[in-house]
Amino acid sequence: MNIKDVEKLAELAKIELSEDEKQKILLDMEGILEYVKVVEKVEVPDVEPVYAQKNVWREDLPASGGLVFSGDLIIKQFPDAQDGFLKVKKIL
Repeated sequence: MNIKDVEKLAELAKIELSEDEKQKILLDMEGILEYVKVVEKVEVPDVEPVYAQKNVWREDLPASGGLVFSGDLIIKQFPDAQDGFLKVKKIL
């Protein structure tokens, strides 16, 4: 990695960097890439991936505590409503 790579990343991120900041980021990135090389060398033989298959969907129930919202409750609390609809200012 070199300064040109850091400048390209800054351009893609739409940020401006001083020369000192570019040098600091270059050093940080080199350290990160060295660590990635170390992690890549780790061998994990005979490890099978584990996939948990379960139903993540649940029944949508009101929260405990007795507080239940309803359309009527919201309409009653809204400052201006008509025929079951909430009236708001016109937005252009």
